[in-house]
Amino acid sequence: MAVPKICGIETEFGIAHTGTEDSNPITASSLLINSYLSEVERTGEGGPASGVSWDFEDEMPGNDIRGIAPLGSLAPEIETHLVNAVLTNGARYYVDHAHPELSTPECSNALDVTRFDKAGELILIRSMESAARVLPQGQELVVYKNNSDGKGNSYGCHENYLMARTTPFSQIVVHATAHLVTRQIFTGSGKVGSEAPGLTTAEVPFQITQRADFFEEEVGLETTLKRPIINTRDEPHADARLYRRLHVITGDANMSEVATFLKVGTTAIVLAMVEDNVLPREFRFRTPVQAMRQVSYDLSLDKTLELADGTSATALEIQWDLLDQARKYADSHGLDAVGGPVGDLVIDRWEQVLAGLEADPMSLARQLDWVAKYQLIRGLAQRHGLRPDDARLAALDLQYHDLRPEKSVAGRVGLETLVPVEDARAAISEPPTDTRAYFRGQCLKRWAPSIVAANWDSIVFDVGDEPLRRVPMMEPARGTADHVRDLLADCHTAADLLKRLGEQSPR
Repeated sequence: MAVPKICGIETEFGIAHTGTEDSNPITASSLLINSYLSEVERTGEGGPASGVSWDFEDEMPGNDIRGIAPLGSLAPEIETHLVNAVLTNGARYYVDHAHPELSTPECSNALDVTRFDKAGELILIRSMESAARVLPQGQELVVYKNNSDGKGNSYGCHENYLMARTTPFSQIVVHATAHLVTRQIFTGSGKVGSEAPGLTTAEVPFQITQRADFFEEEVGLETTLKRPIINTRDEPHADARLYRRLHVITGDANMSEVATFLKVGTTAIVLAMVEDNVLPREFRFRTPVQAMRQVSYDLSLDKTLELADGTSATALEIQWDLLDQARKYADSHGLDAVGGPVGDLVIDRWEQVLAGLEADPMSLARQLDWVAKYQLIRGLAQRHGLRPDDARLAALDLQYHDLRPEKSVAGRVGLETLVPVEDARAAISEPPTDTRAYFRGQCLKRWAPSIVAANWDSIVFDVGDEPLRRVPMMEPARGTADHVRDLLADCHTAADLLKRLGEQSPR
């Protein structure tokens, strides 16, 4: 049976420092995050654990699932000198190269990922407000939840899924590629123009996704250069004998909660079906990278993709096939691995969206980012007779992703919400209850002064009268509220916890 699809999202945000000629994105990102950390520490409203740094001990971004990476492969650099905070909701908030990045805590289902992704937006909004209080008058830090600066640079919204180590990687490549290439029709955030070499905005006035232009290989280790559709990083952040983590780098950052929900939910179900070996048909593209761009450029959704066996299919047809298999899988295996009832909701919404795309994509303006944005762009162009390369269209594209509540266009187009705002606000400081993030978050809430570092799979304690103690958390589905709530309640200090853990482990 498929292992629980513990999952999460890592979002890199675009950032601009306005009102100054001396703008540096690394400095701006550091100021943004540090302002938030200082504000939360001052107000005591939860959030970060003061003084607890990220533990890089187990970071291994150069490990390749294929064993030895091909010559020329470049693993992501680890920047240990930049701000890197652990939050009491189990998340990580840090500077990644030239961007602020926020990783959700580990979640057991797509709805929880959507909730913590929305909490992440609220954290970035609070960060901008905190930075405004320390910046000189006339200056501002502005954060965008998008994936491209329009100058050939792209930054990611990465997903992570727990998978069984025993699953043949070749099968993951085949079926995940088919899904990732074609799911763009409902996960795309929309984009004015193209940044692919040799193409102009006149040739691609608008496309479905922001990321498709930036992929060059089918399989590989990189995340910033020669980006692959299937990333081979072998860094499970869990027991490597049992698990691997599929690091998905193809997705857009979504303003739409429905798009985020489907992005994570459908992918988790497809990967569970791969583990249980129930997908009878293999959709192998003749040219996967070209197919990815073709899907993004095809607003009509009716162009066929050439398959390696000489046949062809549209992205919609492939998605309908995967949905049909998912319904059969739910009947034969159940959906416990993807959140049970939440999995049922994913399948129902998947069908509704595919039916809407088939009948009239424009009917989904409240559900899908690319449709909402396209209608805005088309309306502005028609009203003012604008050419596709008019700067006003690119400006509207960017403003759609502006996280400032008073400036955000996405916030004014009536996108459907799945997460009540009070639930998103609670998730700023409260961790999920059904993954190991609960143990991490609760320890940080209770005993931050006794914790020197933490990461996804361990916490390092310093109780003063003995050597540093690393508490491993190698099982992502344990350390839940059901598992450790009573244990934590019985412990008044970190030393009490360590003593009790000598008798029973949260692993």
